[in-house]
Amino acid sequence: MSEHKSDISGWLVRRATWHLWVVLGAVLAALVVRTARVTSDGGMDNAIVVRAARVWLAGGSPYDDSHFLYLPSAVLAAVPQVLIPRDVLGVLVPVGVVGCLAGGWGCALRLHGVALRSRFAALGLIGLAVGFAPFAHLVLLGNWTATAVLALPLGLLLAGRGRWVSAGAVFGAAVALKPLLAPMALLFVFAGRWRGLGVMVVVPVAASAGAAALLPDPAGFFTRTLPFLLRGDDGFVRLYEASPVAVLPRVGVPWVVAAGVASVAAGVGVGCAYRRWRGGGVDSLRLVETGAMLMLSAFLVSRPSYDHYLLVVVPVVLAGVPCERAVGRGVWFWVAMVPQVPGVSWPYLEAVQRRAFRDAATLCGLAVAVAVHCVRSGRVVAPPPPLPFPSSRGAAPSTPPGAPPPDPRAFRPPADPARSARSLESGEASGPSGVGGVGD
Repeated sequence: MSEHKSDISGWLVRRATWHLWVVLGAVLAALVVRTARVTSDGGMDNAIVVRAARVWLAGGSPYDDSHFLYLPSAVLAAVPQVLIPRDVLGVLVPVGVVGCLAGGWGCALRLHGVALRSRFAALGLIGLAVGFAPFAHLVLLGNWTATAVLALPLGLLLAGRGRWVSAGAVFGAAVALKPLLAPMALLFVFAGRWRGLGVMVVVPVAASAGAAALLPDPAGFFTRTLPFLLRGDDGFVRLYEASPVAVLPRVGVPWVVAAGVASVAAGVGVGCAYRRWRGGGVDSLRLVETGAMLMLSAFLVSRPSYDHYLLVVVPVVLAGVPCERAVGRGVWFWVAMVPQVPGVSWPYLEAVQRRAFRDAATLCGLAVAVAVHCVRSGRVVAPPPPLPFPSSRGAAPSTPPGAPPPDPRAFRPPADPARSARSLESGEASGPSGVGGVGD
């Protein structure tokens, strides 16, 4: 990313002063301290996983809790938290969540070629923490979505450097903790990276199969969790879901119609992602926009789909703002973000249980903005044929395919500089054409 541009992007990518880092540290520290003071077990959502691990250590099945929506491998991953005192855990978890969010932001910046010490690196993370409500919400909940926020840009960064197998391992490990990045398997299909896809599938399958063998109810995820997700009959969960499948029935739309609309929208989104991938262009933007469209398509139809899921997509897209023709530079991307500005009281949506309508507006707005950008960027314009030019070794000039061969009489070799200088000093006249050296 060039620092010599005269516009705002050039100013943003220059090195930040220490004042910005102090402000960033104060903001992130405030989030950690507040979370540690008002929560236990690191947050409400993290407590669900820790409680499942405690139940398993006591000989029970973690899937007795209908709100435990993770693969069996997550149970073993949560066991170390059981061994940590609660007071210490209440601090470590928000620190870990903030670390994942900051690490994901750093990977997204490197993916787009932006320096980690730039003004944009500091200001962007401050903006997310202060101006994007799901950021603080995710820290408060301690939800394991933070692992996906880190894994998505890290995996895309590895893929952008040609390390697709390593990218598959990163995505697979994230799915083993929380199956949120499963739609990224389609990116490997689009790219034809079958070894990377195999690694992405094998890692969570092997981890979950090994963990399930240690549970008293090995098939609990399939017999209890999946039916719960497909039915979506939990009244408490439904109030906070942002997908059209959950929001439209709340305004009187039949569930079948809502599911159909969401499914069609998700299918169109996958098509737009494939078009963007086929369109080529800058590798970083191509990877980010294709991956973002795949994830947004899944969020449109998945159950559940919460506001903090937006953090999987927004930072990696926002990090590309200094790049030309990035989707983050579009006005509709920023319009979709407006409902997530903290401190704004929206009429009839003040209640916490109604914020899902605001989240749905942002989700659908981002999906439309990214989809339109993918379609426009997917239009491949063939470059003009190269013009003939003489070879530096005196070979015949190159010509476009299908063009008639050049006339040998029309080719003039470059003039000898030394001869031209002597000719000027001696007053020697040029050739008949007046351009020098070789007569007709």
